[in-house]
Amino acid sequence: MKKRFWLYIFSMIPAIGSLTVINKIEPYVLGMPFVLFWLMLWVVLTSLFLYIVNILDPANEGEDDI
Repeated sequence: MKKRFWLYIFSMIPAIGSLTVINKIEPYVLGMPFVLFWLMLWVVLTSLFLYIVNILDPANEGEDDI
């Protein structure tokens, strides 16, 4: 139960950040406007988080059904 709580909290970070932090165009990160960088960052982080959850999920133990 406690692990799920933290997953919910982490899933809210992009939404809260988009309202408070990234509402700017001027700073550039890696040649991209900050808004575009923020979106690309969360695409990558979401994939990483899903991979970690897949590894930690006890229902995935056993043989793969591929």
